[in-house]
Amino acid sequence: MQYKCRVEVIDKKVFPEYQEKYLADPKSGPCPFYKVGDVTLFERYGGEDTFWTQAKGAHCSEAWDCISRYIYTALQGGSIMRGWTNDEHMMIACCNDGTRPVIFKIERLDYKVVKIEGMECAGCADKLKAALENVSLVSSVDVRLDKGWVEVFCDRNNSPADEALARAVEAAGFKVEEID
Repeated sequence: MQYKCRVEVIDKKVFPEYQEKYLADPKSGPCPFYKVGDVTLFERYGGEDTFWTQAKGAHCSEAWDCISRYIYTALQGGSIMRGWTNDEHMMIACCNDGTRPVIFKIERLDYKVVKIEGMECAGCADKLKAALENVSLVSSVDVRLDKGWVEVFCDRNNSPADEALARAVEAAGFKVEEID
């Protein structure tokens, strides 16, 4: 099983009374760095490690200080917040700015990498995607034609058997090199 982490800005708050009382710029307003709906995807697989590259410039230091530990935990396959949230794959967190906090939804995405022999074109990708989306417990499929593999995202608490994935690939006319 492999893991990605999806971080979404779900809300922004502003407390003008605190800004008026405590800030050098009492009219600074809401956080200018993020917009509600912003999404950042972190991954560490196949030579890619976006944990550090996404942090540079993509997140302000106050926010990164608060959310990076959850992102790192998710990328390692750990429980982000067992017993605190109703789904241990997810955490709600906010930055440290007490006058204009940004609220983040942090999700661990579980997936299997199916390396495919003979996947060479967009038509192949479409055929494989359709075949794998029909396998039980598969929630979504992302074909990485440039890498020669398919990422099969799983139901939160269960994952499809490797044999079921291999059968779907073979039924579509391709051969599995490896499932990771």
